[in-house]
Amino acid sequence: MMSFFKDRNCYLRDYNLPLLEKIKRFNYGYLFFITLVVFMGIGILYSVAQGNFDPWASKQLVRFFVSLIFLYLIALTNLRLWMKYAYVVYGIALLLLIAVSIVGHVGMGAQRWLDLGLFHLQPSEIMKIALVLALARYFHGASLEEIRSWRFMIPPALMIIIPVAFILEQPDLGTALMLVFAGGALFFLVGVQIWKFCTAFILTLISLPIIWSCLHTYQQRRVLTFLNPESDPLGAGYHIAQSKITLGSGGLWGKGFMQGTQSRLNFIPEKQTDFIFTVLAEEFGLFGAFALFFLYAVIIAYGFVIALKCNNFFGKLLAMGLTINFSLYVFMNMSMVMGLMPVVGIPLPLMSYGGTAMMTLCISFGLIECVHINQEMVIGRRGSIDDE
Repeated sequence: MMSFFKDRNCYLRDYNLPLLEKIKRFNYGYLFFITLVVFMGIGILYSVAQGNFDPWASKQLVRFFVSLIFLYLIALTNLRLWMKYAYVVYGIALLLLIAVSIVGHVGMGAQRWLDLGLFHLQPSEIMKIALVLALARYFHGASLEEIRSWRFMIPPALMIIIPVAFILEQPDLGTALMLVFAGGALFFLVGVQIWKFCTAFILTLISLPIIWSCLHTYQQRRVLTFLNPESDPLGAGYHIAQSKITLGSGGLWGKGFMQGTQSRLNFIPEKQTDFIFTVLAEEFGLFGAFALFFLYAVIIAYGFVIALKCNNFFGKLLAMGLTINFSLYVFMNMSMVMGLMPVVGIPLPLMSYGGTAMMTLCISFGLIECVHINQEMVIGRRGSIDDE
């Protein structure tokens, strides 16, 4: 199979754009749609708090503006800097994951956070960015002959497997699946043959009994509930049953802002995080849901266009990988709340309440903006990081 990207080995003079030129090149349309979704989320958080900015909406607003500063600063950096330190970022993220398994903060039965005093940090969110950075760095300048070599593919495979193992131990099945799917998507884009994906899929099917035995009891219940939601409607199936009821009760136009009965009567579990989409659908109906779909589609389209327009392979892979990450966020959360896949604890990006998620998403958008601003830069083959 030929790689989706053809121009992987080209060269061009390096250049360092003036700050003013970088600011002019900033894609403000991309940022506008991101901000629009965030404020939709803040509105829903205000609603689920019974018309109060506390405890969620006010904090989310502050987090977004702080994250926006990071987005803007990262966008104005030199793309070569991220390529140069991609492995360093990955190593730091991996060390943080190891630290979680040793001294991590336990919350809601899971050990996923590091208590840093002022806030709790979730290193698995950082790994979503770090993995894409490391894979983009590794595959930059690689020939199709190298990619077809199984020896060449061992390091990137380990880059995925090692953090996935630590994340599954937390346990966090949703994030682990996101890393696997995002990594697999990048493997496909750089030209890994289809038969290797088929082989991996067959091996996964053969290993299902082992994988099942390694799942925690609550994870097994979620899978069984997905296969038969009516088996335990007041227990393991309660979340998804209430989610479906809420989605259907909104009808075409919804019940109106702050008029959702399911959310106001607290039938919806985790309504400020994982199931926030159901609140939106109840209050604004199918129209509101499709409006959100449209905004997400525009943001995703912006990311793909930026990736395709970039003249260097590292930037292409970086923007594409981060956009795929965002797409997986959206797809997995909406599929989960609609009962199309088991509940795996994935928040709805830019909408759900959460500090680390908001920060890492804005860092991702900042990197994509950085690719856009530096799209005319072409970096040499793997290992040629410094200016030629």
